[in-house]
Amino acid sequence: MQLKITNSRWLASLLLIAPFFFWGTAMVAMKAVIPHTTPLFMAGVRLVPAGMLILIVAAILGKPQPKSWAAWLWIALFALVDGTMFQGFLAEGLGKTGAGLGSVMIDSQPLAVAILALWLFGDRLGLWGALGLLIGVLGISLIGLPDELILNLLHKDAIAIALSWQQLFASGEWLMLLAALSMAVGTILIRYVCRYADPVVATGWHMILGGLPLFALSSTTESQQWINIDLGGWMALGYSTIFGSAVAYGLFFYFASSGSLTSLSSLTFLTPVFALFFGNLFLGEFLSPLQWGGVSLTLVSIYLVNQRENLTTANNSLAEITSQSSPLIETELQPIVVSLKKSEPETSP
Repeated sequence: MQLKITNSRWLASLLLIAPFFFWGTAMVAMKAVIPHTTPLFMAGVRLVPAGMLILIVAAILGKPQPKSWAAWLWIALFALVDGTMFQGFLAEGLGKTGAGLGSVMIDSQPLAVAILALWLFGDRLGLWGALGLLIGVLGISLIGLPDELILNLLHKDAIAIALSWQQLFASGEWLMLLAALSMAVGTILIRYVCRYADPVVATGWHMILGGLPLFALSSTTESQQWINIDLGGWMALGYSTIFGSAVAYGLFFYFASSGSLTSLSSLTFLTPVFALFFGNLFLGEFLSPLQWGGVSLTLVSIYLVNQRENLTTANNSLAEITSQSSPLIETELQPIVVSLKKSEPETSP
């Protein structure tokens, strides 16, 4: 029985981490194929077929379809924000920036999620959670920001810093920031969507409804979307669609519908770690010492955010034990002090 429970816990942990593994590796696959296709077409391919797969699985599992106008309205809003806007900004930004820096901008969204979750749902951070999020932002910044910019900031070279920031935001990073904000709002919206619809079914429909406008925009603004894609490119798109979208989004929004949004979103910091590791493995990208430091800080941040309640409880228990033991220590030491005073030789005035 104990082995069965342990295995189920390991399985739950793997499923919780799986979306971020698939997102990180899908970033590598998308980066490899994007020179041979167009951004909006790639975003549509990543959404619509994945949504169909999710709805097929939901039908097999007997999940109910949305029935009320309120359900469809929330799903439509969810599709616009987390489907069309997020994937559109992501695909356009990925074509204009590096994968590491793009991951940094995307994975800044846990801060927005934490603030919105605190405001709307009372999902409190606490000292350890806030510290973990700040460390996580520092970690992904070290991973993705150019080393030259970080060194210029440390040396306070104003001219070099200004030039670095101009180059940074001229290359499309603001699109990645908009994508991050869209994903943060989408993570919050799933709580409202699930009041009226099954989370798995809603995820499938939001991908279809969010992907169709991307195909429409692609047909009017882009050309030669699939002519130059070879077999390897279609395999990369297939991986991004099935695992990077269908499986990853299905698991993520299933957990987001019931668990702590702040804790779940903090795991997003794993995405650039996976992206950089597999980018090094398949695309020949290398980590600098600063980036390795960022990976270490990222892992520390995930631990602090997800263990914040246990750490707070441990601190409170330690403080309580200390406060209770202080008078006990004084009581135990009092006879010794009295004895020492009695043993002191008396001196006449």
